[in-house]
Amino acid sequence: MASVASSSLLSAIGMSVPIIQAPMAGVSSPAMAAAVSNNGGLGSLGVGAMTAGKAREAIHAFRQSSSGPLNINLFVHRPAQADAAKEAAWIARLAPEFKRFGATPPPALKEIYTSFLADDDMLAMLVAEKPRVASFHFGLPRPDQVKALHDAGVLLMASATNLHEAKAIEAAGIDAVVAQGYEAGGHRGMFDPDLDDTRLGTFALTRLLVKNVRMPVIAAGGIMDGAGIAAALELGAAAAQLGTAFVVTDESLADAGYRQAMASDAANATAMTRAVSGRPARSLASLFTRLGANVADAEIPDYPTAYDAGKALNAAGRAAGEAGYGAHWAGQGAPLARPMSSAALMQILIGEWRQATS
Repeated sequence: MASVASSSLLSAIGMSVPIIQAPMAGVSSPAMAAAVSNNGGLGSLGVGAMTAGKAREAIHAFRQSSSGPLNINLFVHRPAQADAAKEAAWIARLAPEFKRFGATPPPALKEIYTSFLADDDMLAMLVAEKPRVASFHFGLPRPDQVKALHDAGVLLMASATNLHEAKAIEAAGIDAVVAQGYEAGGHRGMFDPDLDDTRLGTFALTRLLVKNVRMPVIAAGGIMDGAGIAAALELGAAAAQLGTAFVVTDESLADAGYRQAMASDAANATAMTRAVSGRPARSLASLFTRLGANVADAEIPDYPTAYDAGKALNAAGRAAGEAGYGAHWAGQGAPLARPMSSAALMQILIGEWRQATS
């Protein structure tokens, strides 16, 4: 039996099942999102690494395959603070890794992604395209951005890793909160990555938010099957968000090295690392996570400047046949991932969820 919170959120979005595919910038695709929405869930596209023009193309590609709801996810990180000395030291630290592949590191690092906070072109595109949902990671948009999107009829969601962030999301007038547990793959949604992380697990965080905020709560982190979806809803979540479960689907943009790592022992030992991008993120165990294990956070340049070095190192490794420096984001449930089409996975998830609640 669906809760009032779940029924209300699903109805507002246009979903028939409480399953949201996580945005996963660089992994999710229009085809993946369309398959999820066509099967009653909410498909998502992470556009934090895209220009407004590329994001519009992705939205149009989704709409060619689905008339269902779409969630567009945006990065609202504080813009990076340039620190030439720190960046030069980081390049020097990575230089021996580049040398292993006969490559040289970049001479300097760039801030490779624009925060939505400073991207008025992206805001104008979203107001024009009117996706059903826009969601935010790493913080909150400006009040005028919230108003513009609401005025365009867009429902808004934002990630929280603790109750303090959730309260700020509620105060900002956002419509729903994604409770991102420590189990979750990819970047932590922490508003300030330099503060101590409470490391709340998905179920504890979900209950805390259900008890303390009035907006619908979406549980995210470590949920890989219908039993997990049912458990999240039993705790009061309005829906469950699954990301890692979709990484190995046919429509995923994950490359061969990423897929091979997902099927290896690395899936049993995910690690939280800041070394790849400059922000804490959960990854499959890799050469990069091992490199970062002994590095102090203060030595790593800001996100996304550090990512410029990480991507260059990954490119050098891949050119030499080494995939161990990729951004292989995955949650603690990674060993439970099932390779198949996104549509087939949705049907299995729905069947498992219904069986678990019957």
